[in-house]
Amino acid sequence: MSIEETAAAAARTYAAQRPELERLTKLFIEFVTELLDDAGINYVSITGRTKSVESFAAKAARTVVTDDGETVALYGDPLTEITDQIGVRVVTYLRGDVTAVAEVLSDQFSVFDDRDMGQETARQGRFGYSSRHLLVAPDPLKPLPAAYAQLKGRTASVQLRSILQHAWAEFEHDVRYKGTIPVEQAPDLDRRFTLAAGLLELADREFTEIRDRLQASMEGQQVPSGQDDPRISSADLATFLAGQFQDARWSRTDHYAWISGLLLELGITSLDELTGLLRSIDLAGINARMGYRHPPAAVRRLDDALLAVFGQRYIALHGNEHREGALRARLEKLRA
Repeated sequence: MSIEETAAAAARTYAAQRPELERLTKLFIEFVTELLDDAGINYVSITGRTKSVESFAAKAARTVVTDDGETVALYGDPLTEITDQIGVRVVTYLRGDVTAVAEVLSDQFSVFDDRDMGQETARQGRFGYSSRHLLVAPDPLKPLPAAYAQLKGRTASVQLRSILQHAWAEFEHDVRYKGTIPVEQAPDLDRRFTLAAGLLELADREFTEIRDRLQASMEGQQVPSGQDDPRISSADLATFLAGQFQDARWSRTDHYAWISGLLLELGITSLDELTGLLRSIDLAGINARMGYRHPPAAVRRLDDALLAVFGQRYIALHGNEHREGALRARLEKLRA
């Protein structure tokens, strides 16, 4: 068959397989979300997409010219060689969190490719597109939760960006996609895109500095407790934990509310009670036994402390029913 016929045949097969790929894409999103939530990573969003039939067909039809001048297909077997059929995107608040996400994913997945486009751009002495691209599949040597068993042997392209990097990339793509830029305007617009990329990188650094200074200033800070709600408020808990675990990153806002509910189930309704509890246990020993490969966020640190103290009682809490298996595995590690 000709290159065009081979590409068309592959596209037809892909179209028939796409509904199943859409289902697997949702599973990948759920799995990545579960991993990052368990690690306590603070992220903005986790989304995904299944490659469209049109995009797959266009990619399958790509050609290259050999050294002998012969035009050949870029993909001999498009259905297996086009590896971004399933795509996942994680958007974080800060650039440093991108590295943390990549480390969490490398713990669970086999990483076949890892390209930091921002570093590649920086090595050329330029500002521009910044995004980290991973090609991953579940590691066959590590246990895969039963809910995600169907992902075995499947690859996904995972794109990691900070929210400012995401804003630049989306706007730049939108402008260039919507129409041809006049030749006479291209140099000036390219310069402006470059300037914007540099400013956003600077803003990313400043936001990181703001966060680090705030966390460093929260040690020993007294937080008043409200009387209307028996739970420790999310804001109070966030301030308290930032001072308690100064080397930990901030957690997602909804995670503070969630673990506050767990504290209420345990009968802990004040920061004084929580302070007494944490002072009574060996937090450094818990860290050593858990062997964190990446610095966990504050809620994850508290989560492990509560698990170490209350054990099976903590696992049995109503708010933990969705993650009993993961907690049992962590409890075994804590008791090893």
